[in-house]
Amino acid sequence: MKQSILGMLSMITFLGALFGAQTTFANTDNDNLVWEECSTKLVGDSFWTPKTAAYCTTITVPENRNNPASREITLPVKRIPATSDNPAEPIFHLTGGPGMSNMGFRPTAEMLENHDVILVGYRGIDGSVYLDCPEVAEASKGVDNDLLGEASLANMQAAIGNCSQRLRDEGVDLDGYSVLEVADDLEAAREALGYDRIHLLSQSYGTRIAQLYALRYPKRVTRSAMIGVNPPGRFVWEPEVIDAQLIHYATLGQEASLPDLAETIRQVNADMPEKWLFFSINPGKTKSVAFAMLFNRNSAALVFDAYLAAANGDPSGLALMSIAYDFIIPGMVVWGEFLAKAFSADFDPNRDYAELHAPDSIMGAPIAELIWPTASDWNMERIPAEYRTVQPSAVDTLLISGNVDFSTPAEHATNDLLPALENGQQIILTDMGHTADYWTQQPEAATKLLQGYFDEGVVDRTLFEPMPMDFNTGFFTFPRLAKLLIFSPLVLLVILVWGGRALSKRWAQRRAAS
Repeated sequence: MKQSILGMLSMITFLGALFGAQTTFANTDNDNLVWEECSTKLVGDSFWTPKTAAYCTTITVPENRNNPASREITLPVKRIPATSDNPAEPIFHLTGGPGMSNMGFRPTAEMLENHDVILVGYRGIDGSVYLDCPEVAEASKGVDNDLLGEASLANMQAAIGNCSQRLRDEGVDLDGYSVLEVADDLEAAREALGYDRIHLLSQSYGTRIAQLYALRYPKRVTRSAMIGVNPPGRFVWEPEVIDAQLIHYATLGQEASLPDLAETIRQVNADMPEKWLFFSINPGKTKSVAFAMLFNRNSAALVFDAYLAAANGDPSGLALMSIAYDFIIPGMVVWGEFLAKAFSADFDPNRDYAELHAPDSIMGAPIAELIWPTASDWNMERIPAEYRTVQPSAVDTLLISGNVDFSTPAEHATNDLLPALENGQQIILTDMGHTADYWTQQPEAATKLLQGYFDEGVVDRTLFEPMPMDFNTGFFTFPRLAKLLIFSPLVLLVILVWGGRALSKRWAQRRAAS
C-alpha cells in the first residue's frame, strides 16, 4: 500500500513537471503566490543544452504609489533556485537599458551554487502595461538625411509629446513609471517571496535602480555589485567626456603604431562625405552608430578601422553604419519605457540641452543630442530631488568599471559615487568597455569575482590578466562588409544570368540535335 501511494505521488509529480503544473514554494511567506514551472538558460549553454528549471509567477503592485486611487498592474517574477539545500541570500538581478526587459538574464552555474537568482519585471515593458511609442521610434529615424538637424529634432519632440499624451488618454498614469517605482517593485517582490535580506547584481541602467533600492531599504541589502556604474545625472552623455575617451584611445592606438585616432575621427566628422556610390551618408546616424559601438572594445576596433579607411578615401564603412542605424537604433528600446525612466531620473528643465551640440568636439554626443533637447514634451513628474543626486550609503557595495567604457565611464563612478559609499570599493579593469566586456572577455575571472563577493564578501580579482586593446579587426571590417553586401549580389546575378544563358544555349543545341 505504501509503495502504491509513493508510486502515485511520483506519477503526479512527473505529470506536473510534464505539463507545467502550478505549485507553491514552502520557503516563501506568501502562500497566495501561485508559481508555474518555467525554465532558463545559463551562461555558456548552447542551443542544445537542456534548460535549467525555474519558477514563474506575477505580483500585483499599484501603478502609482503616490496616488491612493491608483489602479493595480502586474509584474512577472522568475525564481531560478539554488542548487544547494541551504542557500544564502538570493541575488536580485537588474539589467541595463532603460527600455529593455529585465527577464532575459542568464545566471552562471556558480551563482546558483549558493543563491537563488530572482528576476523582477520592469514596469512599462515586462508587466501588464507596455509603454510602446511607435511614433517616437519612427521619428528617431530623422528627416531630410540630417538626423540631428532642426527638422529632425522638431519632429522627434512632437512625437515624444504625442506619445505621452496618447498614453495618458489610454488611461496610463505616467507618473507611476519612474525609476523610484521600479526600486519599490523590488521591495514588493522581496516581501512577496519572503526573503529577509538580498544581494543586488546590477548592470548599467540597473545600477541606478540598485542605488535607489539601497537608499530606501538599506537594511534589506547584504551586498550590492554594480557593473558599468551609472550615478545620478549620468544618463546624459557629455561631448567633453566622449572627447577625453577618444583621446585616451588615440594614445592606445599610437602604441599600436596607428595614426592619431582622435584627430582622424575629428577630421572625418568635420568633412564627412555625402555619399558612397549611390548610398547617402547621414552624419548623425553614422556618428550615433559609431558611438554605440564604442561601448565595447571589439566593436570599437571596427569603428576606428572604418574612420581610418574614410580618411584614406574609402567611406564605405561609414555608409554601412549610416544604413544600419535605421535597423538598429529605432527598435533597440521600448521608447516609452526608456523616456519615462530617463526623464524621471535625470531631466533638468533648467538646462539648455542645445549645448550638447558642440561643433568643435571630436564627435559630440550624438545620441544625447537627439534625445535630451527633445525630451521636454514628455509629460510626467520627476522623482524627488534627493533621489536625483548622490546620497551617502553604508551598504556594502562593489563598483566594477572598464576604463574604456563610453556608456558608463569609470571616472563617473570614481568621482561621483565612490566618495559617498562608506563601505564601497571600485575595481577598474584596464582596456575593458561596457558590461558585455565584463562577461565575455575573461569570463572565468568575472565569475570568480562575483562568486567570492556574494558568498564571502571577498573581492578576488586574481584571475584577471592584462589584456591590451587589440585594434585588429580580422577579415570582416565595415568597409569590406559594405562591399560584400553590395557587390556579392551583383556577382551572383551575373553568374545566374551567364549560367542561365549557357544552359538555355545547351538546351537549344540539344533540341536542334534531336
